[in-house]
Amino acid sequence: MSKDKKKSSATIIFDISKEENFPDWYGEICRVAELAEIRYGVKGFTPFLPWSLMSMNIMFDLYEAALQRKSHLPMLFPTVIPESNLRKEAQHVEGFTPEVFWIEEIGEGQKLEERLALRPTSETAIYPMYALWVRSWRDLPLKRYQRCSVFRSEVKSTRPFLRGREFLWIESHNVFKTYEGARAQVMEDLETTKELVTGAFGIPVMVFRRTAWNKFPGAVDTFAADTIMPDGKVIQLPSTHDLGDNFSKAFDIKYLDENNETQFAYQTCYGPAISRIYGAMISIHGDDKGLRLPFSIAPYQVVIVPIFKSDSEQVVMEYCREIESSLQKAGVRVYLDHRDETPGWKYNYWEMKGVPIRVEAGPRDVKNKQAVLFRRDILKRETVDHANLAEQVKNLGKTIDENLSSIADAKFEGLVVDADSIGLIDDALSKSRIARVPFCTIEPEGLGCSETIKDKTGGEVRGTRIDVEDKPEGVCVICGKPATVVVYVSRLSY
Repeated sequence: MSKDKKKSSATIIFDISKEENFPDWYGEICRVAELAEIRYGVKGFTPFLPWSLMSMNIMFDLYEAALQRKSHLPMLFPTVIPESNLRKEAQHVEGFTPEVFWIEEIGEGQKLEERLALRPTSETAIYPMYALWVRSWRDLPLKRYQRCSVFRSEVKSTRPFLRGREFLWIESHNVFKTYEGARAQVMEDLETTKELVTGAFGIPVMVFRRTAWNKFPGAVDTFAADTIMPDGKVIQLPSTHDLGDNFSKAFDIKYLDENNETQFAYQTCYGPAISRIYGAMISIHGDDKGLRLPFSIAPYQVVIVPIFKSDSEQVVMEYCREIESSLQKAGVRVYLDHRDETPGWKYNYWEMKGVPIRVEAGPRDVKNKQAVLFRRDILKRETVDHANLAEQVKNLGKTIDENLSSIADAKFEGLVVDADSIGLIDDALSKSRIARVPFCTIEPEGLGCSETIKDKTGGEVRGTRIDVEDKPEGVCVICGKPATVVVYVSRLSY
């Protein structure tokens, strides 16, 4: 491939404004930055390429470390679930059967004795085993998780990372003696979401208790973190579910308590979809030059670009290798770009890929024992001494992550507006805002009012916030009954 073609490939993203045309910007950055291959040929199934997978593996590692620090242990279950398992929890089947991929035969038309489902989620695979593993109160709490793919036959339009028929996630499944223990786990899950999604990945979220009609099938309660995409639409990120004893009764998960009496256990499950979180992260932090990756999860935190002049290549390369070695020893993920391309082409390429810090070094830098650091987040350079380069890179990495988080937080401000009529809700949504609405109830009786809002505005009731204190005032925006809750209405993204 010629240099001209490479330059064109690296700079095409500049032609699309993220703010004015986010959907096209997103599709183009996935292609140009080589994040996903949309030409695979099966709708909703997308190969993830090295640049995205390297980041997602780091995100997985951070999540697993947090879960293990909080007493979860890893496991891995088969991809297939017998249909008889799936049928044991009627509400669960009602919620997921339309999205399930079924395996009905093997080989040349040989029918299976029982259909197998590709897991849409793993409750019905794991819980029959929990019924065997949990015998006594001494076995509890049981806190396990697995890192895997799940499969859902999405009928809506698909988009790499954000919505697909196969996506990557972690799911934790936990068993407790008491309901209080289960509820405490749900709160811990929400803390983990804040720690990782907001703290490590820089994604601001709003945390909701979902409505009775929008909770996980079979759950007592569902809580979820939503974020706002650049087009003003809301996307769900990790959710956690208080299952009560509904699944333990369906799957016979019982234990002998301290009095030697049999009790049904209480359960929770938690599902951070890493591939979806990644898609939200690149959407929120990216700009018109391409990606802007947080230092914490970038595949290469630093890229070194040598700058040659006449007869200087050997000495510059030796100097750059010294920089590379010192950064590697300091635990920095670094790449020395010695490809046969111009420095300018490399600058554009790595800016598009979102590498947080670029180190530039030429003959003058060798002579002065210094280097130039370029920050991708603010597109500015500074000259630093070679002697303490590694320390400065690490400190700069923290500053970059804090800045990306601050920029993302600032975009959240002013996006929520009060609306006490259908007209105001519609006006808020048309301006890519979220409507804060007085509402009758998020219990089943409120479904009709929710459907009226959706029919008239296209907005979805996301639930009630649990991370802020809202006081309901006035009457429900639809039925006129006294408002008992404040709900948030938005348009959904993908």
